[in-house]
Amino acid sequence: VYVLLTGIEVLLLMAGGMGWFDSINHAFTTMATGGFSTRNASVAAYDSAFIDWVITLFMFLAGINFSLHYLALRGRLGEFLRNDEFLFYSGMAIAGTFLITLFNMGGTYPNFFDNLRYSAFQIVSIVTTTGFATADYEQWPAMAQLILLLCMFLGASAGSTGGGMKCLRIMLCFKYCYRELFYLVHPHAVTQIKIGGKAVPDEVMRSILGFLALYMGLFATCSVILAGMGVDFVTSFAAVAATIGNIGPGFGMVGPVENYAQLPFLGKWLL
Repeated sequence: VYVLLTGIEVLLLMAGGMGWFDSINHAFTTMATGGFSTRNASVAAYDSAFIDWVITLFMFLAGINFSLHYLALRGRLGEFLRNDEFLFYSGMAIAGTFLITLFNMGGTYPNFFDNLRYSAFQIVSIVTTTGFATADYEQWPAMAQLILLLCMFLGASAGSTGGGMKCLRIMLCFKYCYRELFYLVHPHAVTQIKIGGKAVPDEVMRSILGFLALYMGLFATCSVILAGMGVDFVTSFAAVAATIGNIGPGFGMVGPVENYAQLPFLGKWLL
């Protein structure tokens, strides 16, 4: 499945005018959600809507559980489309794209299709923790930047090449919170957290909540330590969020047109 998707992306990128060497490199770093490019300006260097949409599509596919791709290739497309995590992951990507397109309307990108193209690319790049960039999103409205920051914690699907907390854990955490609120109203009710129609064992939920608590604890602790080294508030938060989630670009000193070179020596070791 991995090789097949990589091969298709190479051919599509070459059809879009990218050279064979660059096509292979970008396909490798897209499917691995690595985000490294052969150009200093990343994918923006090609200034091609076709290439942007191809990479957006394959970043999105790389963020899906690969067992679902296998089911789809076996002809079980219905199971693919009904999968709870896939629906949650797709919903977050679509909602994020819609909101950022809305906030960027008029001012940042007068042309709707350019707006949609850049918004979708950056949302999918951040959600899947790929880290490619086609726009300096630090020039976007504050709300659009905040949505991108929140997406850094979301991550892709379990069983994908993406990093972050993973959509499955976030979704189960929401279900757990809903169940606790439900118990406040109905204290004698007997209910279970389910995923795909199957009950999730309590020990699995405990491990998920423990993981999320550790993740956020590390994020908070490392942000404070980095700020203590003299790094500004925005950069501290964004740099830790970007590195603990394996994303790459953040905000402030580590924004999409910057890098980590100017951070303190000990700050690099921490990150």
